[in-house]
Amino acid sequence: MNYLFAILLPPMAIVFAGRPFLGVLVFLIWIPALVFSGGLTHPMFILLAWFIIFQAATARAGRE
Repeated sequence: MNYLFAILLPPMAIVFAGRPFLGVLVFLIWIPALVFSGGLTHPMFILLAWFIIFQAATARAGRE
């Protein structure tokens, strides 16, 4: 489910992955990037969110 959020709203997916400060920082960069580039930078934020989600899942699996 979090990967769906990563496609639609990458900052929210980052917050749900357990990185709230980074999610707010990405949100502050994401909005102007969408406006000024016309959406061309959105795939970059999707990849960032997927990487953070994968990293959080790997860290959870390593703790168990």
